[in-house]
Amino acid sequence: MYITSRASTIRNFSLAAVNGTITLIILLIAPLGLAAVISNTFLVTVATFFASTVADQIVRYLQPSRAQEIPNSLDSSPDYSQIIPRDSQSLERK
Repeated sequence: MYITSRASTIRNFSLAAVNGTITLIILLIAPLGLAAVISNTFLVTVATFFASTVADQIVRYLQPSRAQEIPNSLDSSPDYSQIIPRDSQSLERK
């Protein structure tokens, strides 16, 4: 999965706006003051944006193209002293 930073930000803003709108609708039904409704809606919107941004960073970190094989420090042979990137192409060759 490849997504640009700009597309990720736009997706996160739209997700936050949808969650904020749903929260606003739910809170307007409840018997709360207007200040409580506005502050809760704002907090849900901001929390949704940051949570989805953190989730994007975790997914980007866990992608197979970023995985690397950790060399064995006890083995002194030069073949194992290099960090070899692990991706689908190098796995198919073995």
